[in-house]
Amino acid sequence: MELEWNTSKTPPTNGLLFENDFKIHWQTETATNQSSITTFILLGFGSLHELQILFFLLFLAIYILSVTGNLLIVFLVVVDQHLHTPMYFFLMNLSCLETCYTTTILPRLLTSFLTGDRSISMKGCITQYYFFGFLAATECYLLTMMSYDRYLAICKPLHYTTLMNSRLCIQLALTSWVSGLLTNTIITSFVLELRFCGPNEIDHYFCDLYPVTNLSCSNTQNVRFATFVLAFLGTGPPFVLTLASYVCIIVTILQIKSRTAQQKAFSTCSSHLIVVTLFYVSLIIVYVVPETDALKELHKTLSVFYTVLTPLLNPLIYSLRNKEVKEALFRSTRKLSNKVS
Repeated sequence: MELEWNTSKTPPTNGLLFENDFKIHWQTETATNQSSITTFILLGFGSLHELQILFFLLFLAIYILSVTGNLLIVFLVVVDQHLHTPMYFFLMNLSCLETCYTTTILPRLLTSFLTGDRSISMKGCITQYYFFGFLAATECYLLTMMSYDRYLAICKPLHYTTLMNSRLCIQLALTSWVSGLLTNTIITSFVLELRFCGPNEIDHYFCDLYPVTNLSCSNTQNVRFATFVLAFLGTGPPFVLTLASYVCIIVTILQIKSRTAQQKAFSTCSSHLIVVTLFYVSLIIVYVVPETDALKELHKTLSVFYTVLTPLLNPLIYSLRNKEVKEALFRSTRKLSNKVS
């Protein structure tokens, strides 16, 4: 006996099997029709509507100071011959990265504060995450290269110039950028395969991975597994290598008998140690500690710390605590004033 499929919207009543098959088909068809969502709503700091103008002014000041400070470091490293060393070469790369990093997030956030429009297209959202994830992964690698540079400078001072030559510096920097790019390209390729059927409200102030994937109506197991593996490979070894470098550095410094020499040696790596600590502590709490309803707001607050405040603090930490940077700034200012006069 040949069975015909009933395509009407009313399920066939001639058997439980047919009724269940119809319901599955109808639900799948409905989900497919709903997957045409092309716009997300970034809730941001939605519960604080009365503070939107204050937030706009605050984040605008942070953005201007952050971009200005990081671009100033790039300028000083390029024009001042005294800063043409491996440490400042990596610092220049970090400042370029931080400028792009904060520009990926803050202009869109400032626009929403000013206009009240929190919508973002799906393509725009995924693009924002792509560049954010790429730059965040690159920073992990770049901070590791900087810690390795400090390890050679303090623990292998006699061989430092030979080991950390210009060719190796360029190779390490390129490795950091390419590794970050490849890592997040793979993750984003899985995100692009997801379907979104609604709701479309992202409880965050930018398009981060987990808040976006939580809205997907398709199976997110692949993207979560790929993210876990690549995040482990992308942050685990760099974190361990950075930690190992500083353990060796601290042991070497403690073996120095001269108190003055100890302070001088520690001053060359203390700035970088502060940056590494701030970055990794906030990153680990946000992405390693499970997100619960009680910790959701804490995660969002800490996200502000490593996406907004860290790019601002980096140039302040390196310039205020670094005599060579302040001297380079003084020389550049003097040359500029002489040309003007």
